Amino acid sequence: MKRIAIVTDSNSGITQADARRLGVSVLPMPFTINGQLYFEELTLSQEEFYRRLEEEADISTSQPAPGDVTELWNRLLEDHDAVVHIPMSSGLSSSCQSARMLAEGYDGRVEVVDNQRISVTQRQSVLDALYLRSRGATAREIRETLEARKFESSIYISLETLKYLKKGGRITPAAAAIGTVLNLKPVLQIQGEKLDAYAKVRGKKAARRTMVEAIQKDIDNRFPNQWADGSLRLEIAYSGNREEALDWRRELELAFPNRAFDVAPLSLSVACHIGYGALAVGCSVAVAPEGWQHQEV
Repeated sequence: MKRIAIVTDSNSGITQADARRLGVSVLPMPFTINGQLYFEELTLSQEEFYRRLEEEADISTSQPAPGDVTELWNRLLEDHDAVVHIPMSSGLSSSCQSARMLAEGYDGRVEVVDNQRISVTQRQSVLDALYLRSRGATAREIRETLEARKFESSIYISLETLKYLKKGGRITPAAAAIGTVLNLKPVLQIQGEKLDAYAKVRGKKAARRTMVEAIQKDIDNRFPNQWADGSLRLEIAYSGNREEALDWRRELELAFPNRAFDVAPLSLSVACHIGYGALAVGCSVAVAPEGWQHQEV
């Protein structure tokens, strides 16, 4: 069997420790904070990120440097036949397109997957790639299988504050002020290529209820067969507020009994634009059979 290396980026929520256990490679996403360069998890922890965000530091995100990407690929190709590279959604970053351009110089030995996922759904893609590799799939077959399922996922996110949407120009200062006074909580959606508005509700309880209803609609209308056969995975993400996320999991377990929920920090690249205190629930259709991922992780 040909040896295939699996690569992703830290937007997947896979830590360096997880990467070692799984046998994958994770490119850390770069951040610039007040003019200084940091790398997620290597020189920038979740705690430090949220502390600097609270301090109103000037934070911006960027894609991995081309040299860092090719250096990793070159090293892996010394003892692997091919690389499957799974970056964040091309609709949310140019890093996917950049990786595809770089891969053109590798004579088919690097396959870059564009299956429109991020955070917990991107993590599922990595687990699926590992499963497909274990079943003897080639690098191209892995890419083609994952891309065929590119729209088979959703993430719904409720925000604690409108501050960062205002800062990023996604809403006007006036709209943010009105929303704060009225205790409006936007619910955002990542489905396919974009981060979009899904609903505006009053208060956190209503936001949670809206997300539960959104996932139920996906189950009923988009994924009834996958829900029935167990291939639809449910996931929870959060931005800094782990205790609240665990309470959110308890609420979701009541809404969807006898289903497991993986819990992971939201990608810092997304958190940079929405701030501390967000809660999210996601679903993604998995290739790997139910239970396989837990055996491997």
